[in-house]
Amino acid sequence: MKSVMAIIFSVLFVFAVSSVSFAVEEKEAKPKIPAEVTKLPGVAKIRQITGNVRAVNTSAMTITVTKKMKRKVVEAVVTINDKTNIKMGKEKRTFADVKVEDKVIVKYKEVNGKNVAQSITIKPATTAPEEKKIEKKGNPAEKK
Repeated sequence: MKSVMAIIFSVLFVFAVSSVSFAVEEKEAKPKIPAEVTKLPGVAKIRQITGNVRAVNTSAMTITVTKKMKRKVVEAVVTINDKTNIKMGKEKRTFADVKVEDKVIVKYKEVNGKNVAQSITIKPATTAPEEKKIEKKGNPAEKK
């Protein structure tokens, strides 16, 4: 009985070791994309910036988006074209709807040295809590 158990455990051990080696081989078999391929002109990485619109240039069809970070301000000038998807919530919008000080999420690619917008999502303006309190209470000077 002990020899039968020893044989069973040895067979299980062999299966366990061989399954680990197959798993390692599968992991190594995945193709890796070389860094040179990602730098080709046709392959552009999609980037995103979430911030406020600082400037809108209607003649050049560009917007400037700024994002304040801990110790610096990041700025991106993004070109809008006819393929750019502009929306607020689920509603489709146009370039004319983008205003200075709007909070936006812009997804863009760098094409020929320009940041070209793929999509712009305008976040709806919300009333600040302080403004809501003033609207509800009214002006205290008018009550007297």
